[in-house]
Amino acid sequence: MIEDDLRAAFARHEPLIPPTGPLRAAIHRLANGRRRRRRRWQAGGTALAVLGVLGIGVPLFTPERAGPPPVAELIGESGRPATTGAVTMLLLGIDSNGPATPLADSVLLLHIPADRSRPYLISLPRDLEVPIPGHGTDKLNAAFLLGASANSDRTDLTRGYELTRRTVAELTGIRTASGVVLTYPALGKLTDAVDGVRVCLPQQVRSIHTGRLFPVGCQRLDGAASVDLLRQRRGLPLGGQDRDHNARLYVAGLVDQAAKNGVLTNPVRLSALLGTAGSDLLVFPDRAALLDVAQLVPTLRSVEPVGLSLPVVNASGPRYLLSPDPELAPEFLAALHEDRLGDWAARHPDLVDADR
Repeated sequence: MIEDDLRAAFARHEPLIPPTGPLRAAIHRLANGRRRRRRRWQAGGTALAVLGVLGIGVPLFTPERAGPPPVAELIGESGRPATTGAVTMLLLGIDSNGPATPLADSVLLLHIPADRSRPYLISLPRDLEVPIPGHGTDKLNAAFLLGASANSDRTDLTRGYELTRRTVAELTGIRTASGVVLTYPALGKLTDAVDGVRVCLPQQVRSIHTGRLFPVGCQRLDGAASVDLLRQRRGLPLGGQDRDHNARLYVAGLVDQAAKNGVLTNPVRLSALLGTAGSDLLVFPDRAALLDVAQLVPTLRSVEPVGLSLPVVNASGPRYLLSPDPELAPEFLAALHEDRLGDWAARHPDLVDADR
């Protein structure tokens, strides 16, 4: 009797059972996903092992030069959610030659808009007169010098970066959550690692250090030539502003070459490339910041940066100080705040770097 009752109950509820096809398909997708993740882990581990055998180190991402990121992070399995909204990163180019405390020759903001159209590379002139927290008013590039030399016993690049970050925040109102410090030796190593960088100069540049002539037009530069070019400001019509322009052209060329080499979308290749810079490359606040930005590259419609500069008025006085343009600078900074740089660039095409 009980057996008959059970059979009757099953018969009554059988129409309520959902179809098994979708369930089987879901299980199949889950199993395939797990298999793909295992293969990526294996491929990532093999690739890192090969890099180790070849003597190519992975980058030391943190300011304290801690060890390499975990394999899972390098091959995209860190589980970190993708960054949403606009992202702005601070980039500092440092001349560290000789025993003197290094100077921030290039101060740049890398802005990636929320619509992921293309990145914007913004120069903040080093000769801009700005308030430096705790140190009165001085040139923008003095912030790194004052911070890095705060401890008389040693040069502290982390303190230099932090004081520059705070100074830039007061100047622009943008509080950058992450940043990179690159010394000139690091730039040279990165250039050679991607087989040179193509730079298209709008004017001739003569090196006061080596006598080398950089002609008008497009040319491919190796590491030594790139560093030589980026050091030049004397003899240029606008001095440091022309050097900032050349720095933006160089960074755009470096990004373009890295993209052509497939580096920007391959975490292992990107890690190997940055590893060539060694301790000459610092990332703040930690290695995850660079990984977060790298995650955004595949979402961009174009990786070629739009080159801009904070509008300034001509230098005045014996110290060659610059001031923000009273009309254009507030409009520019408002566009940066509101993530409208594309609109601003369209309305001021004469203030945008020419396409490569």
